[in-house]
Amino acid sequence: MPSPFPGVNPYLENSAYWSSIHHWLITEIARLLNQKLAPKYVVAVEVRIYETSGEKSTLIGIPDNIIAKSYENTIKSPESNVVVATSSIQPLTIELSLPETIKQGYLEVRRVGTGEVITVIEIISPINKNPGEGRRKYEKKRLDILNSYTNFVEIDLLRQGNSMITLNQKINHDYCILVSPNHQRPQAYLYAFKIQDMIPIFTLPLLPEDAEVTVDLQSILHQVYDQGRYDLIIDYQQKIVPALSKNNATWAENILKKQGLR
Repeated sequence: MPSPFPGVNPYLENSAYWSSIHHWLITEIARLLNQKLAPKYVVAVEVRIYETSGEKSTLIGIPDNIIAKSYENTIKSPESNVVVATSSIQPLTIELSLPETIKQGYLEVRRVGTGEVITVIEIISPINKNPGEGRRKYEKKRLDILNSYTNFVEIDLLRQGNSMITLNQKINHDYCILVSPNHQRPQAYLYAFKIQDMIPIFTLPLLPEDAEVTVDLQSILHQVYDQGRYDLIIDYQQKIVPALSKNNATWAENILKKQGLR
């Protein structure tokens, strides 16, 4: 069963699905571009690794000397006839702040023979849009690319979080694709679109002498939905997370009802 939504399926933005969607998109974009760009270019899947801890987790450290003293105070000395009272304090259940390793894929279009990176393609994840070390590391890498001769494509299919792009004018949009050919900087192309829209087809920047190569991300996303069998995984009776605005929620509700999913 195909995705019920014409553009981005908002259910896929849920953290329960996004990690696998991100992996599928990276893989499928690489596969399709390798067919289009050979034999001059090869598209390589690279991985960036983050270590992070949950903001709501709690880590309680107890110094060794305190543990030793507590242990000594609760044990009856064999030489003493004094009875030590039993404490009525019960233990609390807590969550420890353990580091979590997050692997985030991205794509590099490399020239065959030299290995030169011509274009970098990024698909934004929540760790890039939320404050923290993940965003800071990504911002640094992003700035390094924009200050280089490498072309840059950034795909943001997440409504929640802080956008990577600062605009002088107010543009009402839910998602966006940034295409930055190196020879046009500081100018770039921004495809800004809403949840009701189909994802626009964009042109992949390569070397100036190359013919245009287009990327139909909407078709790729629909293909990912089918291949991953998200029609069997997603429960369309549940609320959309992150939540939609009132108007968008009504729009989504009507689509699901028409297709018998509500």
